[in-house]
Amino acid sequence: MKLDVDAPGGRRQAYAYTGGKRFDASLPAIVFLHGAMHDHSVWTLSARWFAHHGHAVLAPDLPGHSQSTGAPLESVEAIADWLLTLLDAAGVDEAALVGHSMGSLIALEAAARAPARVARLVMVGTAYPMAVSPALLEAGEHDPFAAIDSVNALSISTMAGKPSYPGPGVWLHGADRILARPIEALRLFGAALEQPGFDQRLELQRDGAEGHVRHRASDVSGRHLAIPDQAENLAPTGRGDGGQRCGLELHGL
Repeated sequence: MKLDVDAPGGRRQAYAYTGGKRFDASLPAIVFLHGAMHDHSVWTLSARWFAHHGHAVLAPDLPGHSQSTGAPLESVEAIADWLLTLLDAAGVDEAALVGHSMGSLIALEAAARAPARVARLVMVGTAYPMAVSPALLEAGEHDPFAAIDSVNALSISTMAGKPSYPGPGVWLHGADRILARPIEALRLFGAALEQPGFDQRLELQRDGAEGHVRHRASDVSGRHLAIPDQAENLAPTGRGDGGQRCGLELHGL
């Protein structure tokens, strides 16, 4: 499904996967938000299940990712605004937001900005604060492909390390590498490092992350769920009690 969405710099075409069903805005809506250097395909199974069980599903490619046009937006706040205009373009008044990693910050920000439009908030693989080690930042600047491989190795548990897990023909490490290594990923990890705001766009919430998440979590009321990254390998400076301190209901998996 392609939608024309207003964004900084003009209207852009956005792609959203609808789970193999024609999108019907009259149904309860759920929006799946991917992380940096991913796209809608990471939500394929979840999106299909909900689409075939009475929900209107949108799994968009964020700006600058995969089939959505334009350059990546420069902050979590800007992507949250884009998300709300995406809902407008799809005719959705209220939706449940499910975000993974950077997508969880986008979902949180959107819920804080427009609480009446967010029925539920689910944050998967989130961290508080969400920071990335200086070594990974340096690798992203000087050797983007090595940085991508490092992120891939740290993002998937050892239980999913072998080919054919979780099923025959599936290799999560290989699929994640293929998804992240195109020229698009090189542009995100390399050239964009020189742009202001790249630290927020690629989950690098270093200096202001704790205050930002604490502030935004305090603005979100109602039913919400945070599933933290237990290992916090990508966020070595994070603290495991962050979710409780910012008021989120934490459910570890």
